[in-house]
This record gives sequence, structure tokens and C-alpha cells, in this order.
Amino acid sequence: MNAEFFAAVEQLEKEKGIPADYMLDRVGQALITAYKRDNAGMTDNVYVVPDREKKEIRMFVRKTVVEDVYEPYEELSLDEAREYKKNAMLGDVIDIDIPTKSFGRIAAQTAKQVIIQGIREAERGMVLSEFTSKEHEILTALVSRIDPRSGAVILEITSQGEKTEAVLSASEQVRGEALVEGQRVKVYVIEVRKGQRGPQVLISRTHPGLVKRLFELEVPEIHDGVVEVRSIAREAGNRTKIAVMSNDPNVDPIGACVGTRGARVGNVVDELGGEKIDIIKWSDDTAEFVSAALAPADVISAHVGADGKSCRVIVPDDQLSLAIGKEGQNARLAAKLTGCKIDIAPASQADAAPAEADGEAPQAAPAVDLDAVAGDILGL
Repeated sequence: MNAEFFAAVEQLEKEKGIPADYMLDRVGQALITAYKRDNAGMTDNVYVVPDREKKEIRMFVRKTVVEDVYEPYEELSLDEAREYKKNAMLGDVIDIDIPTKSFGRIAAQTAKQVIIQGIREAERGMVLSEFTSKEHEILTALVSRIDPRSGAVILEITSQGEKTEAVLSASEQVRGEALVEGQRVKVYVIEVRKGQRGPQVLISRTHPGLVKRLFELEVPEIHDGVVEVRSIAREAGNRTKIAVMSNDPNVDPIGACVGTRGARVGNVVDELGGEKIDIIKWSDDTAEFVSAALAPADVISAHVGADGKSCRVIVPDDQLSLAIGKEGQNARLAAKLTGCKIDIAPASQADAAPAEADGEAPQAAPAVDLDAVAGDILGL
């Protein structure tokens, strides 16, 4: 039976990755728990010795030889001691072999539960370790079921053979995207936490990191570090702006991301359900970067404020609505991408500004109220 037991432990190690030493330790705890259940009052003088070479597990209770026994679970008389050791003397410590087959049914069931619990804890620990290593990465998940009341989607995610369930809350779903049971989708792992019933994997379909990782999968130059993603601004389901730069002067970062006939960016757009993606070249020059970030609108000029965190942009009159975007989206995403507060003014207002005096700083045209302009465009 011991040989069969050790074979089972080794099989667990191979199939589930649970270390044999961990399981032997849990079995030892289980045996001690079972023994104490049948021997109420037993203290911590019971121990288990597993021997993997001999394929046997032995359990002992350690007692001290005394003249008068007051604690029968910890002490034994000289006559009793000499049954185990012929030349025993007072003060000796005797290890008495305990046959595990002597356990009662309830004690054996207790040991079984401790072992099962140990296996479950080991499995949870392995799952937690595996998915913790996947934080800020993309995993492919299978839609298991959808909660009709909350709209939350329960997904089954797998990594290196480890499986667990994760909940994609309504707030982390792309607006307008309809997921169905059995569908496979890519999700971004935000964080992995230790929960009472196993690891809690927080996932998202709206996080900007999802776009970055998708481009890494599609663009070898990003994966290899030749092209670098410097900034991302996203409004999931509608539009994303991504700023890229090249560490190799011979590689065009925008061309690498777009791919032949737009194949690379097209694959990312398809995965995101048709979300529009603007790819912009990163620049250390704030004015140049802001001008590029307002694409597809043309920019006549851009002036960075003294604080370095604001920028005034002049655009052609007929490009004003394009620069602002529907409901101010283009300007809003450009501001997020660049980290600048952007004021947009039409060329007609800039031309109407008073001529600057010699030696004086140019007078900036009054900033356009983006909310008011967006309202005019929408007829509100």
C-alpha cells in the first residue's frame, strides 16, 4: 500500500505539478490530525517520517520515561518503556511506532479531507502563480455564460494548461459589442488577486493595454523593440490614437504598424470590432506631436505655452470640425495622447488678431469653446 501511495504522489507531481514533498507534508499533517482525533488530549509529540527511497511512511509518538506517570499522552512508566527498549532508563525519550491502520473511520475520513484540501490548495497556488505572471498580458478566453441581469460575461481562461474562470464586468466590455456563448475573445489581464475560492483574475476589453498588446502580436518590429509604442489614448468601441516611434532610422514606425495594404492594423481593428485606429508618429517636439495627434485634421501652426503642458493650435476654418471631432472626441483623444491641454482656433480668428508690436510676444487668438462648437455641429 505504501508503494501504491508513493506512486500516486509521483503521478500527482507529473500530471498536476504538485511537488511530492508538499503532498508528503500534507499527508503527515493529515495522519497527525487523524491520530489526535482518536486520542483526545494528545499534544505536539506526534510526528511523521516519510521515506521516499523505502516507499514507506511511519508515524511515532514521543514519550519520556518517568517513575510516576501523570501525563499518559506524554509519559510512560519504566516497565512500559522496556517493552519498546530493553535497556530503557528513567529520563529516556522513547519513540513509539503508531500503526496507521488502527485509526477509526471518522479519523480516517478526517485525514482524507485534509489530503484533498491540500491538493486543492496546491492547485489554487499553481493557478495563482501562473496567472500572476500574465498580468498586463493578453489571453484568449472562451465565453462560458452571460448573466442576463448584470450583463457580466463569465469567461474560461487558460494559460500553460492551467484553467480558471474570470468575470468580464459590463464596465470592462466594449459598448455595442455582443458576445455569445462559445465565442473566443482576447482579453487584457489587469490584475490577479488571491481569493477564498481561488485566484480572481481582473480582465478587460476596454483597457488601452489591449490595443498595445494586439499591436505587439501583429507587428514584429514592436515585439523586437525596433518600433516602440510611446502613448495610447482610447475610447473603447469608437476610436484609439496610438503614438509610435522607431529606434532604427531605416524603419518607418507608421508603415510597420499599418502593414502591407493595411493588413496589420486591419487585424487589430477586426479584433476590436471595427474600432477606428489613428497611428501617429511620436515626437519630442510638443508642438509637432500635438499637430500630428489632431490627425486627420491639418494644422497651420501650434504654439506651446510657457508651462509646457498647454498648446494653442490654429487650423483652417474648414478643418475646425474635423480637428474637434464628433462630440469633441478627436481633440479629447489628442489631449490624452500628448498629455497637453489643447486650445483650437480657426485661421479666420487668428488672422483677425491685432498685429503684434515689435519686440512683443504674439497675441493669441481667443480659444474656441469645444463644447459650444460641438453643439453647433450637432445642431444642439
